[in-house]
Amino acid sequence: MSVLRLIAALWLVLLPLGALAQGFSGLARVLPDQSQLTDAGEGAALELTLSQGVPYRIFTLDEPRRVVLDFQEVDWTGFRAEEFLETEQVSDIRFGSYVPGWSRMVLELVEPMQVTSAAMDIDVVTANARLRVQMTPADEADFAALAGAPHDPRLDLPPPADVEVRAPKDVDAPLLVMLDPGHGGLDPGAEAEGGVAEKNLMLEFAYELGERLMRSGRFEVLLTREGDYFVSLERRIAMAHQQGADLFISLHADAVTEGLAHGTVVYTLSNAASDAASAKLAERHDRADLLSGSDLSSADDVVTDVLLDLARQETQPRSQALAQSVVEALMEQGGPVNRRPLRSAGFSVLKSADIPSVLIELGFMSSPRDLALLIDAEWRAKAAEGIVQGILDWREQDAARRALIRQ
Repeated sequence: MSVLRLIAALWLVLLPLGALAQGFSGLARVLPDQSQLTDAGEGAALELTLSQGVPYRIFTLDEPRRVVLDFQEVDWTGFRAEEFLETEQVSDIRFGSYVPGWSRMVLELVEPMQVTSAAMDIDVVTANARLRVQMTPADEADFAALAGAPHDPRLDLPPPADVEVRAPKDVDAPLLVMLDPGHGGLDPGAEAEGGVAEKNLMLEFAYELGERLMRSGRFEVLLTREGDYFVSLERRIAMAHQQGADLFISLHADAVTEGLAHGTVVYTLSNAASDAASAKLAERHDRADLLSGSDLSSADDVVTDVLLDLARQETQPRSQALAQSVVEALMEQGGPVNRRPLRSAGFSVLKSADIPSVLIELGFMSSPRDLALLIDAEWRAKAAEGIVQGILDWREQDAARRALIRQ
């Protein structure tokens, strides 16, 4: 076993016992003035001081090269990446909540480095804990061979369960809408002055939109995340399939560095991206969640690719009709919408083959006008009502079209 994996395994197994013995609560606060990441010979040295000891693990990931530190659990208040980073061997640092109860720090490496030692020392007087990590240059091949997250059931998705074939839903039954507030945790999304972050705005709007969808009596609602924690793009799609969602709506409020984009934009999956998505998904070995009600685990790549394409031939026009209906309803509501409100792109969250999916850029945080609207609860309420009306209109039109197709 490599030094890196041995460190991860020992601390995950042994530290919780020591923590309990010393009365640790499992929640720690970073002490920024006693933490730094500096050069150490040809490598780098990380020192992170916490208000108390917590379980942690360390591993590396490739493409791009990263060192990842997971903690149970850390409050990052006051921590500033630009003050912590004092080496040019790390190009960027991200940190924040990862999944409920766990926090993560990610170091983007300029060149491959391996963790050669890691230790957490506890001050018997203050109970402060200092984590020291030494990293040294590594060969690219060796780095790639050792990269990968160790399995931990507290952090990783469980193996896919058997998929039951769902009975056709009654035409008047509520549709299940999976709302996907973008970003979360260590991924804040776009940010604006005053501490306004896309991840927080979209979570708040998802609850507001979900409440109105539920009140209509025509929809049930689930969220891909219910708090400020990280959810991978793949997991967001898997959750929609596992829950049997009828619609998938991803919510964002982007920022652009060039030009001044403003107004709402609704995206569907582009044709080129849909072809690539089918090919990419067909290569996966775990296929239980690719099509709702169908376990493709035993199907070969060719069969899986064909089935995904067939599903998209029906789903893609429905997604485009949904996008059109939402834009029209928002325009009737008073907007503002972008001058090119209907667009297509290769966003990962739109790649479900059998669930009509759209991504709504509610506005652009780089636009002062849009930002003022996005933080205005009254405007968000009107936007939510417009989206609900667009989905209601789409539902009626979609039911009529599908009835004609069956005939």
